[in-house]
Amino acid sequence: MKKVCSRLLVLACALCFVQCQTNTTQSQQTQPLGQENLAYQIGQLALTATANDTERFKPRPTITSRYLGLIFVAVFDAWSRYDEKAIPVYLRETDRRPVEEHTLRNKEIAISYAAFRAMSEYYYTDKALFEAFMLEHNLDPSNESLDPTTPEGIGNLAARAVIEARKGDGANQYGEEEGSEGQPYFNYVGYQPVNSPDENIDPNRWQPKYFADGKGGHFAPECLTPFWDKVTPIALKSGDQFRPGPPPMIGSEQLEKEVREVIEMQANLTDEQKALVEFMRDGPQSVQQAGHWLKFAQEVSVRDNHTLDQDVKMYFFNQVVAMDAFIASWDSKMYYDYARPFALVHQYYDEQKIKAWGGEGKGMMEIEGKQWRPYSPETFLCPPFPSYTSGHSTVSGGCAEALKLFTGSDTFGSEVRLVAGAMTEPDNLGDTVTLKFPTFSKTADMAGISRVLGGYHIQADNVAGLELGRDVAREAWIFYKKHIGEPVLETEEMSSPKTVSQ
Repeated sequence: MKKVCSRLLVLACALCFVQCQTNTTQSQQTQPLGQENLAYQIGQLALTATANDTERFKPRPTITSRYLGLIFVAVFDAWSRYDEKAIPVYLRETDRRPVEEHTLRNKEIAISYAAFRAMSEYYYTDKALFEAFMLEHNLDPSNESLDPTTPEGIGNLAARAVIEARKGDGANQYGEEEGSEGQPYFNYVGYQPVNSPDENIDPNRWQPKYFADGKGGHFAPECLTPFWDKVTPIALKSGDQFRPGPPPMIGSEQLEKEVREVIEMQANLTDEQKALVEFMRDGPQSVQQAGHWLKFAQEVSVRDNHTLDQDVKMYFFNQVVAMDAFIASWDSKMYYDYARPFALVHQYYDEQKIKAWGGEGKGMMEIEGKQWRPYSPETFLCPPFPSYTSGHSTVSGGCAEALKLFTGSDTFGSEVRLVAGAMTEPDNLGDTVTLKFPTFSKTADMAGISRVLGGYHIQADNVAGLELGRDVAREAWIFYKKHIGEPVLETEEMSSPKTVSQ
């Protein structure tokens, strides 16, 4: 009799499990998936705003990474009040709503208002675009309710909590930092490069370079956000938590080898490599590195038929990693104030004849080392800030690791077709090539090496950057799991990198 009861109990449990799985599948099937879910569409809107910001204010990858990171923190915090376990980052005074209110529509309303308010704050020049998005989804953009019992109120509260919490976080968005003279994003730390565009006093340190202004003249851009190492991270304890050891100095065998490698790589660029350099550089209508990896995350959403819940969590994790990776990279950049190949090649090769890219319309030719330049248009020859570590490598290493951890697999499978040279030398186009990104890790490696191929970095910048980014992602994974209410495994705690002491 006991055996029969035991078998019946097992059968009942199995039937219950099957029924639960069926209900879950049916529930998922009734939800908009992939590009149809509202979280995905908010991601698209954020990318459009980022591209517009680049057009209006020129590339500023640190600033846009913070915008995107905080937008998706606001979205996550609003969504968390309609989830059974999630813990908000900044929306701490608003209670979780009852289970019966955890509907798809309530989540859609809450995250829409959170995104609308946050985007309107950070990408303020595009507020009309965001209002149109709200109206398109039958939501009133003028609804400023702060009622914590309604999804509209929760969304508005979530954005307000993020905006208020991040004032005075070191980004100097409002010109609030001491020494900023009331100017947003002003260099309040007083950084000045030791080298001028015309005189390289210390060749181990960063030297500004002249760009064409597009009007027949030239100018040397100032260092972009030299204070970004002071910005408070979200998941990291501090920007210097995983600061790498120093780069190779002039006189070392390693640096001599790596400078020569940059020259040889550029002299032998294939069409596929040119296309890779341009794709990772991101070209016109750029969404910068954080946005680039948000695009990749959206491809994952479509590939895996994500629900709104899955996309909210993925974008949150992905963009927190991107934001913190930029802070960590800038900590290293400003701490070491390291030279770029643009100046290092001039230092090492000066009047020696080398094969190199002569500029737009000239192709590869023999020139003196002091004339060498990266594979870039005259109007944006090289990023205007120190080199070590590579920002592309750090953010790509971090976001690739984040997507790998989130999906539980390194498989990606993305690809893109483009014409080599279209963004750099339109009068000397190469073949149409297909770039394939089989895994997240390979994509990060390709992003990193593209910066060496293009002449923006040496390998030391790239290798240290990729590792730094992965360290950021592993630390952020623990932060992420705690905020979605999942236990952190002992193996995950052990795999998280230890703080590097200097």
